[in-house]
Amino acid sequence: MHAVSYTAQWMAAARSLESEREDALFADPLASALAAPDGFRLIERYAGGGLLPFISIRTRFLDDAIGELRSDPSIRQVVLIAAGMDTRAFRLDWPEDTVVFEVDHEPLLVEKQRRLTELGAEPRVDRRVVPADLTREWLPDLEKAGFDPARPTLWVAEALTFFLTEEQAGGLLNTLGSVSAPGSRLALDILGRALLRSPFSKPFLDRLADDGTPWIFGTDEPEEFLLAHGWKVDAIKEPGQPGAGEGRWPYEVQPPERRGANRLWLLQAEYLEG
Repeated sequence: MHAVSYTAQWMAAARSLESEREDALFADPLASALAAPDGFRLIERYAGGGLLPFISIRTRFLDDAIGELRSDPSIRQVVLIAAGMDTRAFRLDWPEDTVVFEVDHEPLLVEKQRRLTELGAEPRVDRRVVPADLTREWLPDLEKAGFDPARPTLWVAEALTFFLTEEQAGGLLNTLGSVSAPGSRLALDILGRALLRSPFSKPFLDRLADDGTPWIFGTDEPEEFLLAHGWKVDAIKEPGQPGAGEGRWPYEVQPPERRGANRLWLLQAEYLEG
């Protein structure tokens, strides 16, 4: 599988461990099988720094963003960008007329489907896999799978912007906007810039870089960054706040006025027409 699938396996392992907790924020019974062969080893390699609780909190935050579709009949197509070993199509409740597109590298999607077939897993929604190289033009592949740019969309970009340059992250937002009908929404996470320079984070970041999956982009002004690329943030959280794992984050939530704090942003945004 493509090197970035290390991240997919690692995240699946984290979701598996969360699912075993009595106070689990979600249940993902397929995650353990999808974490092989390296996911649990990578959990040990990347231990520390609050990463496991963050993955769990982020997963639940994005699950909740998707759950809001049940009260918003205007959005019935969802695109999971760099979907990896995500199993939301199998474990969440969906409005019956929803279509979910999973976009990622073809070798990863083929291996994922092989494992899901072996497990006898059946999606709970109209699920369409879209093999695509996100570093190239991929929208035609999405449209070929049935995506309709005239319909409002919920885009979900989980653990994606970390691996992009600032230019690439901005370009991704522009690309999504170019095929977003009025009413379209975006849910994602973004690193704080200070975290990428923190001595506290350096050992972990060095291990990521050694494994060929460095974290590159972060911003301490996520609302301004999204707005510059056509998206207006209407929900922004940090881990540990209400609606973002309150009681599960092992660190003190830093006050917003504290400059230079290590931050992890969880955001929802709406597409600005025109």
